[in-house]
Amino acid sequence: MQIELLQGEQGLELFHKEGNWVLKRNIGYSPVQLLVTSIGACGAYVYESILTKSNIEHRLDTVDISYKVDEDDKAKPLTEVAITFNIWVPEDKKAQVERSLRLVNEYCPVIQSLNPNIGIIKEVNFLEK
Repeated sequence: MQIELLQGEQGLELFHKEGNWVLKRNIGYSPVQLLVTSIGACGAYVYESILTKSNIEHRLDTVDISYKVDEDDKAKPLTEVAITFNIWVPEDKKAQVERSLRLVNEYCPVIQSLNPNIGIIKEVNFLEK
C-alpha cells in the first residue's frame, strides 16, 4: 500500500478524486490511512524545518508512504511505516541531508505518539533540479 503527499499552496495535500485534502482538517480516508498520512505529513514538516534551520536550500516535491499491518492479528495493527522524501538539494548537501533523517523521529510528535513496536523507516530520494 502506498500514499503520496503533494506540496500545495496551503500545505501538504493528499490526493482525493473528489478534490485534494489539505492535511490540516477535512474528511475522506480510513483511520489507518489517516494515521499513516499523519506520520508522513508530520515527518515531512519536521524534516523541512530541520533543513530550513540548517540553512540548507531544498525543495520538497512529494512524500511517498507505504505501510504494513499485522494480517495475523484480528485488529490488524500497523507494524511498519516507510517514508520516502522526494527532494531536491544542492549536490554538496546530500550527505548532510541524509544524516538529518535521524532527527525526524525525535521531533515528530506523531511518531513519538506511536507504539514503539511500529517500525519507522525513512529515506531520501534526491531529485534533479
